[in-house]
Amino acid sequence: MLEKLGEVLRKATNKIANAIFLDKNLIDSIIRDLQRALIEADVNVVLVKQLSDKIKKESMNERIKGIEKKEHLIKLLHDALLKILGEQKQLKLKKGQNRILLLGLYGAGKTTTIAKIGNYFAKRGNKVALVGLDVHRPAAQEQLKQLAEKHNLNYFIDSSEKNPIKIWKEYKKKLKDYNLILIDTAGRHTLDKELIKEIKSLDKEVNPTESILIMPADIGQAAKQQAQEFTEAINISGVIITRMDSTAKAGGALTACAETRAPVYFIGTGEKINDLEEFNPKSFLSRLLGMGDLQALIEKIKSVTNEDKQTAIQKRIGEGKLSLEDVIEQVKSMSSLGGFEKIKGMIPGFAGIKDKIPEGMIQGQEGKIAKWEHIIKSMTPEEKENPELLEKQTSRISRVAKGAGVSSADIRALLKQYKMLNEMVKSGMDTDMSEGLNQKQLMKMARKMMKGKKLRF
Repeated sequence: MLEKLGEVLRKATNKIANAIFLDKNLIDSIIRDLQRALIEADVNVVLVKQLSDKIKKESMNERIKGIEKKEHLIKLLHDALLKILGEQKQLKLKKGQNRILLLGLYGAGKTTTIAKIGNYFAKRGNKVALVGLDVHRPAAQEQLKQLAEKHNLNYFIDSSEKNPIKIWKEYKKKLKDYNLILIDTAGRHTLDKELIKEIKSLDKEVNPTESILIMPADIGQAAKQQAQEFTEAINISGVIITRMDSTAKAGGALTACAETRAPVYFIGTGEKINDLEEFNPKSFLSRLLGMGDLQALIEKIKSVTNEDKQTAIQKRIGEGKLSLEDVIEQVKSMSSLGGFEKIKGMIPGFAGIKDKIPEGMIQGQEGKIAKWEHIIKSMTPEEKENPELLEKQTSRISRVAKGAGVSSADIRALLKQYKMLNEMVKSGMDTDMSEGLNQKQLMKMARKMMKGKKLRF
């Protein structure tokens, strides 16, 4: 997501922090880099000019000296970017029934997003129903049905009826038992008169508690016009931006929402059911700056792990120590989340070294989960909690290897991986998470991880 912009921001903050003097030439250089990166990210040129002028003016404040001036400039950059991203607003369900209309043009990913939202809230204890009212796109209802069945979500469609109002009335009584109803509506290539008429009729009939616009990240600066048109046609309460995992620049879509005061509730980060994140501008900016986003990482783990395991793992992370079973559970979670690529930006400080880690090094281990589980099943409870015991007594390794049907080398490799992950957890706990891991710590860990070859199991 916005990798180029993140890289520029990290370099800018490092340049400020390492500068002996903050003079006009340095500030001009930083502002030029920032302007170029924002424009390349599809942020509106006028907005870029306004923000850069403000930064330039305030950064030359003669009353601020020395280290304070550096901190002041970094804060100016931070605040300017937060203004671009807008304010956070969560999609909170009220007591009673929540009826949410999902709106958008063709190709925005509306039907897929409805299934993701349904899964997101179902995992949080809500009784969810998906309703297919897109009667124009031939595959829409079938797609909704397949997604609902695959992920155990309740759905209501009538492929024989071509009037969305009649379909709604047909299922209205059956929907009384659900506290969250997600409604897939028709799309078009453009917001034409027919579409406006249809969504206004549905709005009147359904009386939604929320009307959410689904908009793709690659829409560019056309996002502002689309957001304004939908807001004028129907009272849009929020936006979900899809395809944030692609090469999309996304700046246009994000800033359009901020300018039109349409809050971004979620961002879609992939095709999998769990590739949906609550949008928090401060956390998003933290990720761009390479400082990670632990809260988003915890939320992702929640979406694929049951509550009892969540509590135990979070407690261990807080204590700075994982058990072998925790390691297995985390790798399973990574697989469900789409692999390490999906979460690496959430790890504090990881941006500075992630490109130096061989591609597929960690993901390649996911296929070895079955062997890991056989090894752990052959251990005693004491050994599972304190794997260091195996390193101290080779007889333990021989016994476990025989019981699991693997070699001693397989067990030593697993212990090496366990040790490396625990070091990462401990290093994170010893560091101010708001600033991310120390660069030297991260490079040291990366060298240990690589050490001339990939870990094999």
